[in-house]
Amino acid sequence: MTGSTKSSDASWSELLTAHYSAATATLCLGVALFAFNGFLVSTSLPTAVAEIGGLALISWAFTLYLVLSIVGGSAGALLKARFGARAALVGAALMFLAGTLLAALASSMVEVLIGRALQGLGEGVIAAICYALIPELFPSRLVAKVFGAEAMVWAIAAFGGPLVSGILTEHLSWRAAFLVNVPLSLIFIGLVLRIVPRFSGPMQRISVPALRLAAIGSGIMLVALASVTGTVAMEVLLVAGAAIVLASVVAFDRRSTTPLFPSDAFALKTTVGIGLWIVLFMPVAQAATSVYLVMTLQNLWGYGPTMAGAFHATFAIAWSLFAILVATIQTPRYRAWLIRLGPTLLVAGLAIIVVGFEMDAPLVVLAGQIGIGTGFGVSWGFLSQTIMESAEDSERDRASALLPTLQSAGYAIGAAIAGLTANAVGYPLATTPEALRDATITIFIISAIIGIGALIAGYALPIGKKTAPALDATGI
Repeated sequence: MTGSTKSSDASWSELLTAHYSAATATLCLGVALFAFNGFLVSTSLPTAVAEIGGLALISWAFTLYLVLSIVGGSAGALLKARFGARAALVGAALMFLAGTLLAALASSMVEVLIGRALQGLGEGVIAAICYALIPELFPSRLVAKVFGAEAMVWAIAAFGGPLVSGILTEHLSWRAAFLVNVPLSLIFIGLVLRIVPRFSGPMQRISVPALRLAAIGSGIMLVALASVTGTVAMEVLLVAGAAIVLASVVAFDRRSTTPLFPSDAFALKTTVGIGLWIVLFMPVAQAATSVYLVMTLQNLWGYGPTMAGAFHATFAIAWSLFAILVATIQTPRYRAWLIRLGPTLLVAGLAIIVVGFEMDAPLVVLAGQIGIGTGFGVSWGFLSQTIMESAEDSERDRASALLPTLQSAGYAIGAAIAGLTANAVGYPLATTPEALRDATITIFIISAIIGIGALIAGYALPIGKKTAPALDATGI
């Protein structure tokens, strides 16, 4: 079931036919494990800490998960080539399941942290391989719709995750909220065993480059530490150190006989290389809204947690809605411009948020947040498909698997930069509405400037023959 290059019309109902329904359910469930897990844990973990202690370690429950998920995602393509997609996915799901059970049954915060680390490592591999399977299990005409379906899962998780976790935590136990992942994991394993092939090509006897994976983990850990350290000088040092480490990994990877990334990753003249810069820059720029928007709404305008959370969720709603609306577009020319429209709306949305805080106008800020979500919705699926289909055949798995990993890394880097900016302009020490507003405006101005990098890359994206059918030279 390899992807076809035909661009014929395809309906949403085709994803639910006997030929594709199981594959659709499998990939969407792989996304659901990641999406729901994040919301379940963030809602229930404070109650867990109140019961078993370990408040000082609570941030590490998220940091370890993020770092290990990026390490697992970086190794995903190699594990698929070495063991086959089916074995790698089942092994990763079992690791995720073991981490879930350990965290849910924990009697100390240390056990929770070990469980979260196992969850992150397993989920990173699952996300990477699920992305790599999209062009294998679906024809090209359906790929954008698969991304639309996954965006729908994220929107459901954004609302359903906190609700389910809150109800279970309040009426049963925080442990019950963690255990929601158990049936989801078992269903996922069953679907993988049913529809995922053992090997889509010859098994490769390759070794996993542990040193490079450790370096990736160390680089992301430096980023995570930068987001929680207390001094601006130390934050700058850690972010700079992370940049050096991660850039070195990419440079060494290009010369390796067992590469983790496509050979032209982050090159400045190829579709894959420039496309990956967009995939990195967009979440780096958007991360500030995830870290500081809800907090500012509560502290500046007195929003309650529910109202502020719903305000923030408009990003996910807009992303999902527009991802679904544009998924039917097949014309290469329109897809090319939608990829460029995404970063444009991202920068415009961040600028509108700046104006909204300057005007003290919540509705204007809301418009900016919706604009950012729309930018991701109209472009992300087509951008991902373009990178997948522009990669050399022998490197398609590595290019595809890198997409969710790079997105997670982008959010981590963006959060660190936003935190650095916030500390530099006195956001944590702001005691008046005016000081808080001024600090917030600066944070989002820096984010908009970062977003310009994605915008420039979008208009520099070369469109060649390897991009068909999503984009080609006639599409510009």
